[in-house]
Order: sequence, then structure tokens, then C-alpha cells
Amino acid sequence: MTALGGFLWLVSFWLIGEVIVYLTAIPVSSGVLGMLLLSITLALRGGVPDTLAAAAQPLIALLAMLIMPGVVGVFFVAGELGGQWVAIIVSLMLGTLLSVLTTLWLMRHLMRGQNVK
Repeated sequence: MTALGGFLWLVSFWLIGEVIVYLTAIPVSSGVLGMLLLSITLALRGGVPDTLAAAAQPLIALLAMLIMPGVVGVFFVAGELGGQWVAIIVSLMLGTLLSVLTTLWLMRHLMRGQNVK
């Protein structure tokens, strides 16, 4: 039952992102916007609730499978991306670097004051 509350957190922030994207017509995925808002909320709260952690843990284990449809989609449009490989590689490297830095910053911020070895 604990994970159900965590899924409520995830779905609620996804829906908030969906409403914001619908009302403002910004070109951002509602899932990305919802997770950004969730990250800000968790940073302001100073931690992750146990219910959210219980819901997120099984999803983290499935993360590689959740990424697979995007990888398969790139395979089918590879011909159209022929002249854009430099931009794609730079974007992937920059995106990976920013993701790692953001994760490190968030982890350091959320684990402040905890004695973790």
C-alpha cells in the first residue's frame, strides 16, 4: 500500500505537467516538466518521502526497458539524420554531462546532513 501513495505523487506531477503544457503550449514534454516540478518540490522539502521511494524503486529497475522505444525509433529514421551526426553527438554528450552534474548536485543537496559512507 505504501507504493500506491508514491505512484499518486508521480501521476499527480505528470498531470500537473500535462495541464501546464496544454494551457501554455510550451514545446516541452509533460513528463519532463512534471519530473522537473517534482524535483524542485523534493529539493524544497529536503528529502524523498518513503512512499515515493517505494514506488520509484521498481521503475528504476525497468529504466533500460523504458528507454528502448526511443532507441528503436532512431533506427527507423537513421536515413533522415545523415547530415546531423555532429549535432546529435554533441547533444548527447552535453545532455549526458548535464544529467550527471544535475544528479550529483541533487544527491549532494538531498543527502546533506546524513552520515553516508
